[in-house]
Amino acid sequence: MTKRTLRRSTKIAVIAAIGASSLLLAACSSSSSSSTASSTTPAAKKIAVSLITKDSTNPFFVAMQGGAKKAAADLGVDITIASGKAEGDDAGQIAAIENAISAKQQGILITPMSTGVNDAIKKARAAGLFVIALDTPPDPASTVDITFATDNRQAGHLIGQYAAAKLGGKKAVIALLDIFNDKIVSVDYNRDQGFLEGMGIPVNDPKKNGDEAKTGKYSGGAYKICGNEATGANEEGGRTGMEKLLVKCPDINIVYTINEPTAAGASAALKAAGSKAMIVSVDGGKAGVENVKSGIIAATSQQYPLKMASLGVQAIFDLITKGTKPAVSPGLDFFNTGVNLITANPATGVESKDVQFGLDNAWG
Repeated sequence: MTKRTLRRSTKIAVIAAIGASSLLLAACSSSSSSSTASSTTPAAKKIAVSLITKDSTNPFFVAMQGGAKKAAADLGVDITIASGKAEGDDAGQIAAIENAISAKQQGILITPMSTGVNDAIKKARAAGLFVIALDTPPDPASTVDITFATDNRQAGHLIGQYAAAKLGGKKAVIALLDIFNDKIVSVDYNRDQGFLEGMGIPVNDPKKNGDEAKTGKYSGGAYKICGNEATGANEEGGRTGMEKLLVKCPDINIVYTINEPTAAGASAALKAAGSKAMIVSVDGGKAGVENVKSGIIAATSQQYPLKMASLGVQAIFDLITKGTKPAVSPGLDFFNTGVNLITANPATGVESKDVQFGLDNAWG
């Protein structure tokens, strides 16, 4: 080969190498651009939700907040925790809803305070947020996209059946310790009215507390309703409400309580008065089940707030990432997260679980 031919061959090889390198760089550039575009698509956007509870002191809501935080961490969802200052603080919940809208979050999980927050919820949905109620179905149920909750009517019904069975035909002198007397809250009237129905006492308006006949017949004999007292669903309110009713009716022998903190307050008032009235309640938290074990509460309907919260977070995640919407339980206008009666002293004909089951499944 001549020197001239050699120089020509070398030049061709260099040009070919440069061309191959250019193609490789072009391919890398194309791949990088595709990756960048993919990372900014709506599907890859961080999902953000708010959990808005009634307060942040009730052990039930504290447990719910914990369950939501864990589910959010597992799914990579940003979660904002907010609440009212106390039962009845509609304004606090409304402010939290407005904040979620302003932050352009994808969803809200809320335990609605009352019908007073309905308009704010509707505003959030109109802004494109998916709103799920937890524990407390709104009135009407269509105010939110779906509710994950205990069947509160059934929870009340179970403790009413239990109380009636345990009375064994004796006259029932009943105290009813509710949440409010000036607000309409589904959890309030469903538990109260469910309890009366479980006792076999006819109710009038199924969504109104206190309008039933004050005397008559229950499934085991005669009854007298001493009265309804608003407690705010807390221990102090339970004690004060119980004290008021004991002044009117020292012979009270059945006490319905909206939840276990209320039951603890009622128990203190009964003890101070030397009364051995039977207390029934709803919640199933660890402290409440311990009170069942010790005999302070005769029976409680256990609900599952961690399940409500985790299902709610998962539902919003699935909606955003897969486009799938949650469905209500058959025959209901909400998704039923379950309820079990917990007692240390079973009543004949009333299905229940023992204290150990209650402790194994307790929250708080």
